[in-house]
Amino acid sequence: MLNVNNVRKDFPILNRQIDGNRLIYLDNAATSQKPNQVIDTLVEYYKQYNANVHRGIHTLSEEATAAYEDVREQIKDFIDAGESKEIIFTANATAAINLVAESWGRTNIKAGDEIVLSPMEHHSNLVPWQMLAKEKGAKLLFLELTDDGQIDMESAKDWIGPHTKLVAITQMSNVFGTINPIDKIADLAHARGALLLVDGAQGVPHLPTSVKSLKCDFLVFSLHKMLGPTGVGVLWAKREILEAMPPFLGGGDMISSVKRESFTANELPWKFEAGTPNIADVIASGAAINYLNKLGMQAVREHEIELSKYFLARFAEFGAAHGESNGVDDKLILYGPRDVNKRGGVFSFNLGDIHAHDIGQILSDQGIAVRAGHHCCQPLMKDLGVAGTARASLYIYNTNAEIDALFTALKAARKVLGHVAIR
Repeated sequence: MLNVNNVRKDFPILNRQIDGNRLIYLDNAATSQKPNQVIDTLVEYYKQYNANVHRGIHTLSEEATAAYEDVREQIKDFIDAGESKEIIFTANATAAINLVAESWGRTNIKAGDEIVLSPMEHHSNLVPWQMLAKEKGAKLLFLELTDDGQIDMESAKDWIGPHTKLVAITQMSNVFGTINPIDKIADLAHARGALLLVDGAQGVPHLPTSVKSLKCDFLVFSLHKMLGPTGVGVLWAKREILEAMPPFLGGGDMISSVKRESFTANELPWKFEAGTPNIADVIASGAAINYLNKLGMQAVREHEIELSKYFLARFAEFGAAHGESNGVDDKLILYGPRDVNKRGGVFSFNLGDIHAHDIGQILSDQGIAVRAGHHCCQPLMKDLGVAGTARASLYIYNTNAEIDALFTALKAARKVLGHVAIR
């Protein structure tokens, strides 16, 4: 298990006071905080060896290139990929999905083909496929969910059919916290000759992840959700797939040679990395990977399981005490699985008819940072019959005491907001 007290010492922002209250950061599904090791690495790059990569023979450029490419190797090992040339740096997970849609999708998707998604997908794993389907005359199909926000695997056998070309699904839901059975979905997709793209934005930061065990064909994720800086995403795909995909953007490192009338694309991975990359943040992302490796991803997972057990126990206590405040139903409603082995530490909830933004504001006034809104999952919110939810999401530096503080604040919110006119 993690020594959370030691972990917390590495995160300077956790010492911040908000209106006289110590910060309790429970918005990790949006972005994680950064340890000193990542911040120091970023500063060191700019102070010691700031230079462009791949293009210079001077000392600074060689040092920057070595540090930059070392991170590619680190990420290869972190997700158990076959070779570092399968690791493509992008701006974020959204950009990685769009790269697949624009390059692989425009080449391989034809009229009448089917792209299968789940109803819990983030807009980033929905809108690019909507755009592609509209352009190509393809169809989008959606798997069915159980009442507690899990994929109905029996019905999935029917939805993934002979016309399916791609299944695109989240590793872990940013609303329900559901951990999807990716390997089983991969088996269904591959049996139909389809490929599987996994949105690992929520999963990779929290779960031991092996692309070999997942059996996926594409995996995308963002480093800013796993202690790294913003502006760095990763696309992994099998080498034979990447080799067959045409370049997406033109210029800079993606070029091997250029004539007036034509060009020859560079080899992998630079074939998909046009222009000057986000060098500093990629290098600092290596420090984030190092940090997680030292903790051990299994320990990260076990810590979040224990936090989730505690959260669900406090939720049950809170629910048992609910009532009505000034005629307003203030029952705490929690979405997603109750089995901690089937979910991560992402908890979306509503407090009766009280607006999620009101909950978020009163929690913020007490120094507690949660998310409030539709979480870039508007179709799912419509399915749930709500405009949005409040969301508390946990990570390596969170504690049971912070969960206690959240529920104490929710109790206060019930009293303060129960009489507020519902918007």
